[in-house]
Amino acid sequence: MNIRSGLALDGITVVSLEQAVAAPFATRQLADLGARVIKIERPGVGDFAREYDRTVHGEASYFVWLNRGKESIELDLKSPGDRALLDTVIEAADVVVQNLVPGAVDRLGLDAATLRAHRPELIHCSISGYGPDGPYRSKKAYDLLVQCETGLLGTTGTDAEPAKVGISVADIATGMYACSGILTALYERERTGDGSTLEVAMIDALGEWMMQPTYFAVYGGQPPRRTGARHASIAPYGPFRAGDDASVFLSVQNDREWATLCTVVLGRPELVGDPRFAHNTERVAHSDDITEIIEAALAPHSADSAVELLDKAGIACARLRTPAEFAEHPQLRARDRWREVDSPGGTIRALLPPVTVPGREARMGAVPRLGQHNDAIRAEFSRACHEEMR
Repeated sequence: MNIRSGLALDGITVVSLEQAVAAPFATRQLADLGARVIKIERPGVGDFAREYDRTVHGEASYFVWLNRGKESIELDLKSPGDRALLDTVIEAADVVVQNLVPGAVDRLGLDAATLRAHRPELIHCSISGYGPDGPYRSKKAYDLLVQCETGLLGTTGTDAEPAKVGISVADIATGMYACSGILTALYERERTGDGSTLEVAMIDALGEWMMQPTYFAVYGGQPPRRTGARHASIAPYGPFRAGDDASVFLSVQNDREWATLCTVVLGRPELVGDPRFAHNTERVAHSDDITEIIEAALAPHSADSAVELLDKAGIACARLRTPAEFAEHPQLRARDRWREVDSPGGTIRALLPPVTVPGREARMGAVPRLGQHNDAIRAEFSRACHEEMR
């Protein structure tokens, strides 16, 4: 395949005062699309996500995931010289992204109003836990805490105990909305010449994803059930034990699929007319009965043969894989979705971004060590900085 070198954001410069997950996830998408992302880090310490773990050739799994393709410079924002250099770098930027603690950018004079007063074409994106106003505006926010505040933990786990989602879902949602907002602002600027001030709050981002269970609870008069790995409002949808004690996940989305499951897989066509299972609402109410029926039908099968049977019948299904097994998924291998990326500790495998454009591939740059680009960036911008300070 002929790969074109030009990417959509070639020539766009992003300066990011970022840490943890949400903002770095947003800016990594921009770097993959070709933007130059200059990551501002605290001298000697850097983004605290660098210290979350040491599992990837001595680097943090979070950091190598979130920061490929960026340039790292250490700046002490309380130092007049470093602050002047940052101002010079921002003068050359198209986008500024920040997710510092609430109020920090205002104290530093790096807020949108200040920066865009003389550069209205600048796009300024602030990411926070709860937004710039309201009683929670100064409250620190991390992923699990926002999962709590949005009611997500009320929908996960079991009757006995709620459970967090196993990935940083609040941060990821926020980062993707920030990325889409920045892309929209860049598109608008192409037409109008004007930049934008963007605010993305974690409670709003994850709140959008929580609207279905919220509607269910508010208008249905009852909270969603916590059903472990089973779907709370669709049945059958979840894990079922096969004859080798391994789990097979299957999903029936409508009455037609239920009829197919009953006749082709279960060998029980009489269940199609059973009033207990007439429609999804009734099937949810009698999900324990359905589980017993399905597991009895799968008892003669191993999980692999059960998946074969379900696939032939056109019933959606899946095997339960570990993250390590996902890394060896045959579908990803067949589609050549992995690339090698350099990191401070050595080469790692990285998954291509989800959006595929024929003939064009994401940049997938190296993960920077702390301060790796100190000298290069200082040399590039120091002359302009000195001229500004005269």
